[in-house]
Amino acid sequence: MKKAAKTTGLSDDSAPSANGRYISVYDFFWDKYGWAVANTDIPVINVGTRERPTYLPPEVCIVFAGQKATSRLDRAQEQEMLRFASRKPWENATSIIRDGLETVGLSPQTNVLLDQFNVSVSPRLITVPGRVIPAPKVIYNENKPAKVRFGGWNMVDVKFYTAVRLKRWSYLLISLPDHRDAFDRAGLAAVIRRFGDTLSATGITVEPPSPGYRLVMNAPDDMQLDQYLKNAAKALDLLLIVLPESNTPIYNRIKRCCDKDYGIHTVCVVGRKLAKERCQDQFLANVALKLNLKLGGNNQLVDSARLGIVNEDKTMIVGIDVTHPSPSSRLHAPSIAGMVASIDKWLGQWPAVLRVQQARQEMVSDLADMLKSRLRLWKDLGKHQALPENILVYRDGVSEGQYQKVIDEELPLLRKACEEMYPVVDQERRVPRFTIIIVGKRHHTRFYPTREADADRSSNPKPGTIVDRGVTDPRSWDFFLQSHAAIQGTARPAHYVVVLDEIFRAHHKSAGPPFQNAADRLEDLTQSMCYIYGRATKAVSICTPAYYASVLCERARRYLSGIFDPSLISTTPSIASSMEEAAVGNEELKVHPRLRNSMFYI
Repeated sequence: MKKAAKTTGLSDDSAPSANGRYISVYDFFWDKYGWAVANTDIPVINVGTRERPTYLPPEVCIVFAGQKATSRLDRAQEQEMLRFASRKPWENATSIIRDGLETVGLSPQTNVLLDQFNVSVSPRLITVPGRVIPAPKVIYNENKPAKVRFGGWNMVDVKFYTAVRLKRWSYLLISLPDHRDAFDRAGLAAVIRRFGDTLSATGITVEPPSPGYRLVMNAPDDMQLDQYLKNAAKALDLLLIVLPESNTPIYNRIKRCCDKDYGIHTVCVVGRKLAKERCQDQFLANVALKLNLKLGGNNQLVDSARLGIVNEDKTMIVGIDVTHPSPSSRLHAPSIAGMVASIDKWLGQWPAVLRVQQARQEMVSDLADMLKSRLRLWKDLGKHQALPENILVYRDGVSEGQYQKVIDEELPLLRKACEEMYPVVDQERRVPRFTIIIVGKRHHTRFYPTREADADRSSNPKPGTIVDRGVTDPRSWDFFLQSHAAIQGTARPAHYVVVLDEIFRAHHKSAGPPFQNAADRLEDLTQSMCYIYGRATKAVSICTPAYYASVLCERARRYLSGIFDPSLISTTPSIASSMEEAAVGNEELKVHPRLRNSMFYI
């Protein structure tokens, strides 16, 4: 076997001796059992742990059905899993009431000790007070409002608030030998013309594209693709790429090359989805949303009256997230921290920065340098004379047990960045002020309307439902917000926990109607920011800065897909081995200078 390994614990007498030695899996099975591995060109399987591996040839292994999948699911698998797992809200509630106690072992039938200790648990769900915050007014070009209904709207008769000019662009059709193209030359040209019309309808000034190209890839790692992208970057600002399928390795390669190496914006679409005439206009409009953001535009605003202190243009909003290796990632895979930040009161553009850090470390190490880079853009791109007086941070991905660590470890780094950037006179008057809010998504709290009048079309609570008492922590400032309309199943509200506030309590006296206190102001602002996610014409489930930070971290995983999702790459064993040994640094996440200050990650 080419891969040598130290074997452990196959049986009582198979353990290494006290002085131990390294032996190949092939030799071990021959020496111990007199059995020769038939195929020496395939990898061995680690049935132990990372720290104490036990390697076996696949030929002696049996895969039992029904095991939990620990590897990362691809997009199609995720969608299928969600469809399978989703249930109507009333089905979920009924199941909890009927089977909940027995499932968790709190019914007399499953736990006889309960009766002995005179303990009983009611199967009923608790009732808590809640209220619905009205949707903000969503505004497009010429201050035209969209018609918001059930947390969503469309762009009929409206144009982007700030639309870009698309001059140098083209399109690329990628073909694979074993896949049928979704378009012939004439069909693709017709769709491209229709796409140009869609861009014009949204307000984008679009020039005719350069002639498109069909690239036949003979293998997933065909170097023709890299050479074409390199040449395209010299002549174009944007390339529309039509993929033969939802091909993750090719998509990852395109984003890695174009974002990092060559510096050209790309929008990838799947050919069969683009070819569906029934939904083609909506599909093309969604592509236009991405394109306008990538090139520096602003798709929509919300009514300034609903943005409170942000409307004063003295508040920068920051989103932070950290993504970690999955169980199937390579041993040396790091964690990645991402930060996005607004550059002005319009909240349309959110440039981003990425950093590598120690694996599975949730606290962000390079927070000071990351924030300093965002403060520079506040002045340079936002054209401000002064740095922001307030910095509102939405921090995603922190577990309940780590709230205090955010204050103890991350807040000092944020303050350090400001000490190095702000003039002494600002620091003397305690500027900037920070408010830090933890955004929680992985919790088990669900809400069900008690009256039909309070439900939306899917029987979930209406978008904008706030619960800030009854199930919240009386010792802290937290609230649940279901800002969106769930597409399927039971809606999951976001949980917001304020771990530090130097902004809202100081300003609540000047809030005025309809706000009664600082909590009202913050909850309303958070709800409003769920309506400015530029990639959708609907309210999203978590506020935009946290959502963008999550999308950013997902893009970083694409850059490092060889170590984060090695099962998706099709490299030779020697290449895979060298990737596993190489150290990963910030250079691996460094975006090309032409794209660095844009929303390249959308």
